[in-house]
Amino acid sequence: MNIFEGLMLGLQSALSPAILMYTFIGVFLGTLVGALPGVGALTTISLLLPITYHLPATAAIVMLAGIYYGAQYGGSTASILLNLPGTPTSAVTCLDGYPMARQGRAGAALFTVAIASLVGAIFGILMLILFAPGIAELGSKFGPAEYFAVMLLGLVAASTVSAGSAVKGLAMVVLGLILGTVGMDINSGVNRFDFDIAELWDGVSLVALAMGVFGVAEVIASVNRKQDELGTRKISLRDMMPACEEVRRSIAPILRGTGIGCFFGALPGTGGAIASFMSYAVEKRVAKDGSRFGKGAIEGVAAPEAANNAAAQTAFIPTLSFGIPGDVVMTLMLGALVLHGIQPGPRLVHEQPELFWGLVMSFATGNLMLVILNLPLIGIWVSMLRIPYRALYPAVLIFVCLGVYSVNNNAFDIYMVAFFGVVGYLMIILEFNPAPMLLGFVMGPMMEKNLRRALLLSRGDLAVFIERPISAAILLACAVLLVWALWGSIRTCLHQARRYDDKKKKHHVMAGRNLDFQGK
Repeated sequence: MNIFEGLMLGLQSALSPAILMYTFIGVFLGTLVGALPGVGALTTISLLLPITYHLPATAAIVMLAGIYYGAQYGGSTASILLNLPGTPTSAVTCLDGYPMARQGRAGAALFTVAIASLVGAIFGILMLILFAPGIAELGSKFGPAEYFAVMLLGLVAASTVSAGSAVKGLAMVVLGLILGTVGMDINSGVNRFDFDIAELWDGVSLVALAMGVFGVAEVIASVNRKQDELGTRKISLRDMMPACEEVRRSIAPILRGTGIGCFFGALPGTGGAIASFMSYAVEKRVAKDGSRFGKGAIEGVAAPEAANNAAAQTAFIPTLSFGIPGDVVMTLMLGALVLHGIQPGPRLVHEQPELFWGLVMSFATGNLMLVILNLPLIGIWVSMLRIPYRALYPAVLIFVCLGVYSVNNNAFDIYMVAFFGVVGYLMIILEFNPAPMLLGFVMGPMMEKNLRRALLLSRGDLAVFIERPISAAILLACAVLLVWALWGSIRTCLHQARRYDDKKKKHHVMAGRNLDFQGK
């Protein structure tokens, strides 16, 4: 069966009334749970997995997949409106999405998210259709050394995510790495930095960390803040549309974010979180004026959302082609396939063509449903900003606590949220950006695992990282990025020193003139 025949078979399956109904249920639930802080696709799929046993295989997988990529859309809503990342992949959207909302441009931000998400998803689907074998083959060539190099590149780029001081950005990355070491050592089984607290044996909860430093910290900082009239006024259709200049500036970031998302989504074990952070870092580096980021730059919203939605589609490539889950949610999807007696792998497309192509085409119909569903809701979402703070923030705290508790059914995670909320508030006061810390926390354990695995395979020989061509090329990119960042810092210091000298000379000239005038 060629690609055209497969697409026709998949379209016939995806457009059947039953599959359309389950696709809509999936994307609707995904949008809803994505907008609720802390709940996310992982919890929802876990709860619904036993129910799907009584559904046909195609319908069950289509519905669960709809929840997965639907949550990518919904996660940006709370990030933009409340500075609460609905999902970990949407945490970076807080950096510029929330400032846009405070400037009265929440409608434009949400509209940009919908379009960027659709473009990223479409290109991700095309990659899944046309290049799944090639991308999966490239991913299969990645060993521990290559994965370590990719993680290192991500951490180097993370220092550029932080607005302001690069030193503070690096400090946040290091703090994230330290937090990532808490819990049981994967090799020796020894507990590390758990302070004899049994709840920390599995490490710090990512959801608790993200909700604390972003959401609860914002609630604490906003206790005495006056309601912003710009963000609370009613919006019209014109207000939802980005300005022509913003549309022009968004095109290239959306395309770059899509490419980054397609690449990282197809690599097992990476996922949308790394893709969204990397795309943000790239945009800040290539921008002519990087100081706009963190203050409401449209590129800081468009690129990460295109990246995480593209990654959500291409994450199915290793899952379906090799039976290797792309991320944690894909592990549940893999379990759902096995539950229905389907063996993922290279022969899936030949043995189950209706399932494979039906699933692929349901991605297209599901993403169109998401745009049709989300664009009319922009006005309703923005109306949340008109709710008085005294009523909104208690409800936010309740949703945060319920969402965090529902992940592990553990009250200790609620205490962790409170602790990280205080830490996040101190970061706001000291002007530290928590985004690099979150990326260091996510990537640190994976980086450590691949570093130790590579050294075990090479018997401790560090040359393994430069002997392998892909790893050496990525490490070279890390070095170039470091030199670029160092040169940028030196150039900034020299520019500030020249400005200081000019002011000093001007001050001396004025002082001399005053002395001459007094002498006369």
